Amino acid sequence: MSNTKNTAIKMYIKKNNEKCYMFKVYCGTDPLTGKEQYTTRRGFKTKKEADLALARIKLEISNGTFKKRQVETYADVYELWIIQYEKTVEESTFIKTTGIFRNHILPALGAYKIDKMNIDVCQRHVDEWAFKLKKYRVVKSYASKVFDFALKRGYVQSNPFKLVEMPNNLKKVQIIDDDCENFYTKDQVIRFLECMEQENNKKAYTLFYLLTFSGMRKGEALALIWSDIDFNKNEIRINKAISRGKNNNLYVKTTKTGISRVIKMDPQTMSVLKEWKKHQRHTYLTLGINTMQSKQLVFSNEQNEFLQPTKTRKWLEQVLTKYKLPKITTHGFRHTHCSLLFEAGVSIKEVQDRLGHTDVKTTMNIYAHVSQQAKDEAINKLANFMTM
Repeated sequence: MSNTKNTAIKMYIKKNNEKCYMFKVYCGTDPLTGKEQYTTRRGFKTKKEADLALARIKLEISNGTFKKRQVETYADVYELWIIQYEKTVEESTFIKTTGIFRNHILPALGAYKIDKMNIDVCQRHVDEWAFKLKKYRVVKSYASKVFDFALKRGYVQSNPFKLVEMPNNLKKVQIIDDDCENFYTKDQVIRFLECMEQENNKKAYTLFYLLTFSGMRKGEALALIWSDIDFNKNEIRINKAISRGKNNNLYVKTTKTGISRVIKMDPQTMSVLKEWKKHQRHTYLTLGINTMQSKQLVFSNEQNEFLQPTKTRKWLEQVLTKYKLPKITTHGFRHTHCSLLFEAGVSIKEVQDRLGHTDVKTTMNIYAHVSQQAKDEAINKLANFMTM
């Protein structure tokens, strides 16, 4: 087979400003599909190295002994695996996963010949991740998925990550200061809402009021449309959430668990929502926007599009700083709701259903961080019970 295609060796610059050489060479047609086949080689330090490699491949093609290299490195397999993985998960999950690989896994493993990797190599990198990262187990799990893929495709004979011993991340263990727990007590949340109301930002006030008394996730609240709210039954249907996707765009997806739920709301929260709906209609009309249309967002920006999730943090930090309130995150209001439900005597099962936890362990983890008032009441109940 003769090479009828022109092949040029090209110089390119790597991210570290290192100069390298590459080439792409025609190697015939695929007998199965009839399509032209090419193979690419890169990473040569000098043009001479590239010339020699190109000459060798051309000779193999001419002699009919060339076998196109499908995969060689861990990064090669990753590029094949990630295409399939994208078809199985939410867009937001895909973005988070590619970030983990880009920041942690590929810099460590990408250049290795995958069929040469063994347990010692994998163990060393897992130990390094454990030393640097809190969620090193997640990183190791994703790194292992690429090997599972390679095993199914016959690129390797075994998955060395399956034999790795997981280290105890003792360096990261710290004693948690109760003052830093991410939720408010009853008195604290009442004070916070009073301060928020004084800020003359009805959108922010309504949103945090809703988060406090519904326990829904921020992404779920920002995806709400008015038809999700039944003012006659005092109910809210939660069946979607907004998330960050490709190119940093916001999009609507299912809830975190993929399960819809309907929650009952108290009359005061519904009244706050009604007031915001009226205010929203009047305010947005001055901007030329009709909020009475179908699928109108409950919380939107000035262009009547998705509110940026980072906006809540800015609103929150402004109020916490101005009124010298204890630090808390937006997600902390979900924990606050959970804690207050426990204090009010609601059962763990009811709390689990209301918050949309698929696993009761998640609910129990929050229960383990109930407010000091609940802890005091627990010991007082014991003391009263044991009074002689």
